[in-house]
Amino acid sequence: MAQQGVVLDQDQFRCSICLDLFKDPVTLACGHSYCSSCIEGCWDQDEQKGVYSCPQCRQSFTLRPALKRNNMLAEVVEKLKETGGAQAAPSELTSPAGPGEVTCDLCTGPGQERALKSCLVCMVSYCQTHLQPHYQVPGLKNHKLVEATSGLQEMICSSHDKLLEVFCRTDQQCVCMLCTMEEHKGHDMVSLKAERKEKQDKLVLSQQEVQQRVQQREKELKELQQAVESFKLSGQAAVEDSERIFTELIRSIERRRSEVKDLIGAQQGAALSQAEGLLERLEQEIAELRRRDAELEKLSHTEDNIHFLQKYQSLSSTSVSSDVPSISVPPLQYFRHVTEVVSELRDKLEELIQREWSNISTIVSTVDVFLPPEPKTRADLLPSSTVDVFLPLEPKTRADLLSYSWQLTLDPNTACTDLSLSEQNRKVTLLKQQKPYPDHPERFTDHWQVLCREALSGRCYWEVEWRGDGIDIAVSYKDIRRTWGHSGFGDTSESWRLRCSRDGYWFRHNYVVTAVSGPQSSRVGVYLDHKAGTLSFYSVIFETVTLLHRVQTTFTKPLYPGLGWYSSSAEIMKLW
Repeated sequence: MAQQGVVLDQDQFRCSICLDLFKDPVTLACGHSYCSSCIEGCWDQDEQKGVYSCPQCRQSFTLRPALKRNNMLAEVVEKLKETGGAQAAPSELTSPAGPGEVTCDLCTGPGQERALKSCLVCMVSYCQTHLQPHYQVPGLKNHKLVEATSGLQEMICSSHDKLLEVFCRTDQQCVCMLCTMEEHKGHDMVSLKAERKEKQDKLVLSQQEVQQRVQQREKELKELQQAVESFKLSGQAAVEDSERIFTELIRSIERRRSEVKDLIGAQQGAALSQAEGLLERLEQEIAELRRRDAELEKLSHTEDNIHFLQKYQSLSSTSVSSDVPSISVPPLQYFRHVTEVVSELRDKLEELIQREWSNISTIVSTVDVFLPPEPKTRADLLPSSTVDVFLPLEPKTRADLLSYSWQLTLDPNTACTDLSLSEQNRKVTLLKQQKPYPDHPERFTDHWQVLCREALSGRCYWEVEWRGDGIDIAVSYKDIRRTWGHSGFGDTSESWRLRCSRDGYWFRHNYVVTAVSGPQSSRVGVYLDHKAGTLSFYSVIFETVTLLHRVQTTFTKPLYPGLGWYSSSAEIMKLW
């Protein structure tokens, strides 16, 4: 009885992480104890999360606790070791089964051994000790042993409880011998080995196809990388040439010189951003193709025919898809024609400048680092597509603006807790009490503001209808501050806002406020031409639009529409 008491005490002095007797034990504030190295190792893995918790009770600590040695617990453990009361720890057992490993079916108790082999006759998995009779007993030596597997039941016919031994080509499945005489009678039957041989040949062809796709994509990746580098150099050369040419022009065209520079920079930035997205997607697709190749390679070398045939079905039926179309890089001309047109302009008279300016703008806008595929769907024709460079530079009527309509939805993760979203996240209302939104790093906390989910980088138009005392209609970069200082729309260089109230309009950007005049309206339209660097606000009354304010700048990142409040409600309208 005394010995039994020691065993119970020993179990109480084992670390729940390593399952061994405590080494340099420490105790957390929650009362649970661990080896110092074990708990430090656990918390090292959670370092990026910034929250540390007890592995047993899950009590969390925002700051990493300073660990102190539990001297009393350490002394008790040492006494157990000195009196011989400590039994062999699980880590000292031979070949214990780890997480996910197959255990021996004959071992009992908590310390089950790891299985080395599975017998297809006995349908049992054995550890090293219990496997010995299959090597020594004559009646067991003929049994078929395979690598230990947890899928033994998958090798048994569910109808007859017999081993799957043949393959039915008619039904494309593994069956037992009794099946061939009953429900599969008269079907085309072959041995597992023969079917494996045929499927293996097809697998090789599939693998070759994947490898060819990898080579093709690697070639396209290299070409696009070279094109991007040349595009950068061409854009830089075009800017320098344009600068040199425009310095020779008369004072009346100084403003056009600056605009050409801005156009080239905006087009180059937008095109490079699109090309970099394609580069990333190509690299991801190549990685996926390599992973698929590795799976096929691994399957081709497996010794288990049944496992091969069963896995082959899922692997061979899953095609490698690609959402990146084949890319064709145009001749390395890029901005060369821009320089030629600007040189031509230098020799012309003042009255021709306005007409030639249209030619310059069109040529710059059509330069791209790659050739996009022909549009096939409505989504391809949305404002973000490069085909819109041939449309008029600035819409004049509401009908023109509606051709760039973009359906927006508000992002609940960014909404301040005083705001309530409705109408499928298109309408927002100011509350009298806070809404219990979950904590989120993108949520505004100091201002009644919310951003949309959609990132805009092309030509886009949307309308906002508001009620109450006033509303802020804004656009912002994604990385605008959310929780402290300078997080209000228009308070930094990262956001632009138009305040609409019963008393009029005001525009604000980087703390600079500009009074805006125009007809009062409860509906305001916003038109963005990201590449051209223009942001326009319109008063909308029925089908009449009146320009309130226009911004001319260079946008360096995608923009997110936003709304802000001081006692009102607003809704982003459906335009199509």
